[in-house]
Amino acid sequence: MFADRARIFVRSGKGGDGHVSFRREKYVPNGGPDGGDGGEGGSIIVEVDTGLNTLTDYRHVRKYRAQDGENGKGRNCRGRNGEDLILKVPEGTVLKEAQSGKVITDMSGENMRFVLLAGGHGGNGNQHYATSTMQAPKYAQPGQPARELEILMELKVIADVGLVGFPNVGKSTLLTQVSNARPKIANYHFTTLNPHLGVVDLPDAKGFVMADIPGLIEGASEGVGLGFEFLRHIERTKVIIHMVDAAGTEGRNPIEDIYAINRELENYNPQVAKRPQVIAANKTDLIYAEEGEEDPLTRLKDEFEPKGIKVYPISAVSGKGVRELLYHVRNMLDMSDDTPLVFEQEFFPEYMLTDDNDPYTVTYDADANEYVVEGPKIEKMLGYTNLESEKGFTFFQNFLKLNGILGQLEELGIQEGDTVRMYGLSFDYYK
Repeated sequence: MFADRARIFVRSGKGGDGHVSFRREKYVPNGGPDGGDGGEGGSIIVEVDTGLNTLTDYRHVRKYRAQDGENGKGRNCRGRNGEDLILKVPEGTVLKEAQSGKVITDMSGENMRFVLLAGGHGGNGNQHYATSTMQAPKYAQPGQPARELEILMELKVIADVGLVGFPNVGKSTLLTQVSNARPKIANYHFTTLNPHLGVVDLPDAKGFVMADIPGLIEGASEGVGLGFEFLRHIERTKVIIHMVDAAGTEGRNPIEDIYAINRELENYNPQVAKRPQVIAANKTDLIYAEEGEEDPLTRLKDEFEPKGIKVYPISAVSGKGVRELLYHVRNMLDMSDDTPLVFEQEFFPEYMLTDDNDPYTVTYDADANEYVVEGPKIEKMLGYTNLESEKGFTFFQNFLKLNGILGQLEELGIQEGDTVRMYGLSFDYYK
């Protein structure tokens, strides 16, 4: 079975504890501390495997845990690092925090490897705490704790063109006709239960990737039928081909079908509904209009071409009209933005380095005319954040916002240009 969603639990490795010990050798009565450092905990890493196209493996195994770092030992022996755990996923997999639904990372484009949860740092052995006044420290640093996260994996296929339409209108037949894809085809509804990708090669023109999105029905955006399971696969497409049964062989009205599918796209994601569209009026070889009846192709063109949506009469079985349709789609792609759609990061696992129960205070120092933010929560955050990097500073700003610190500063009356002090670091406040 095709699997494009999975919910899993991941845990990074705990850092090994530092060791407390003292050098004891013959003729060395006071050898001093020699406790070794703990090893680094293993990280949870996500990598793209181009040989995968489903998330089936994650349907069967739901919990993943990296190895803990080994504790330090005597004689300055450092603990062994825990092994990283690498999760292989297909390209196009989007990882979300399960509770909020916020995007952690999109494994697309150049993002082929992502550290989802870094392992805990190993603690320092007591050798690091010897001073001139404390030559025999009996204290070692514990390793950083493991971090846990429940994530939702969603595979959103990467295709330039999305082929949509009600069941049994000929989408799979067209994809077989124009590409190397070989979906199973039969004359009954919901034959296609998997999204299929095919590479369309055009003589004297650049090819493109087309995705056959399984048949949608009204209510799909609300979870009715199978459509909801596959709507996500059209999110990355730049052009949408609406395929309809122009001959109405099953008594359907092709105009009403197009409007119905557009309503589902609008309900699911308004941005998707705004993508450029073209109509493939299929099964034209089966049209037999009675004398005096208006040709169904004429009705389609009169309805949609004034709206800027071109109608192409085709026969997916014989190939008639298909070439013209494909070259028009290629022109539409040439006029569209080449930038691949990659979902931006909204959730930062680094936030879990701080305990929600850790206190902090936000006060105003009238003597120094500064706003002061301090407490264990802030100290931890600054200790693990590289403010010199752009990503680190973005993380720092998001941390202040999501933890309500910016809101508390505003309640105290902070204005643009005022100074905020955090453990010796000073920042100018700007919205």
